[in-house]
Amino acid sequence: MDWGLVASYWPFALAMGITGVLSGVAAGLLGIGGGAVIVPALANSLLLMGYDPAVVQHVAVGTSLAIIIPTGIMSARAHHKRGALDVGVLKLWVPFIVAGTFIGGLLAGWFSGDLLRIVFAVLAFLIAANIIFSFQTKLMGHLKDVAWVHRLSAFVVGYLSSLMGIGGGSLTVPTLLAFGRTMHNAVGTSAAIGVAIAVSGTAGFLISGWGAADLPPGSVGFINLPALALVGILAAIFAPAGAALAHRLDQKTLKYVFAAFLTVVGTNMLWTVLQG
Repeated sequence: MDWGLVASYWPFALAMGITGVLSGVAAGLLGIGGGAVIVPALANSLLLMGYDPAVVQHVAVGTSLAIIIPTGIMSARAHHKRGALDVGVLKLWVPFIVAGTFIGGLLAGWFSGDLLRIVFAVLAFLIAANIIFSFQTKLMGHLKDVAWVHRLSAFVVGYLSSLMGIGGGSLTVPTLLAFGRTMHNAVGTSAAIGVAIAVSGTAGFLISGWGAADLPPGSVGFINLPALALVGILAAIFAPAGAALAHRLDQKTLKYVFAAFLTVVGTNMLWTVLQG
């Protein structure tokens, strides 16, 4: 056994293990798929290991989307058992969110790593502000029963989610709140929508990253398989714990937890750009 190789990779394995636990709890608690935890954690870990900054953010985003598939399934099942999943919204949103996510994944290779980080940070700040001040509800609340508005929202959410590497919950939850859903219903439905986003986005990043240069070892396209296995398994295991916690909190508390979380991860991502 090459102990030097083991010594160089165990910090990465440990970091991904912790990321898996935290992202799983966050997925169940906030309906976000866990990408807001996974993307900065994986990107920073790969940068610290010396991999090419030009592809690190793409790998972090693509791998995050792949990880969200099992996490989202476990989270959605946990919320469904508690009656917090709107099947009507799923049928209306899924085809359009899949289209938006796939297109975003295919076009991701055209964007620089820093541009993806800036997109992530700016959207995180806007979403957090929207949760506190509810300006989306004021703008869109009267359109809650208009089908084409739901479909257009789904497409935009899918496209932006693929560029951020998230399960869409950070965008889907506030949008469903604006359309009159309760916080618990929005979180549960968002978890299920996140699975559709993750499947489509993963396919897009797999194709757009195929044959890319200087990828970290174990990567297929922009999907890193070791990180996928380490984070994905633990995130799927801990997602039901987050869902159980979500149903113990009142809606106002859950909103503030969500907003604070997004502000922290957005600040971290913007700091990474400024430091570079």
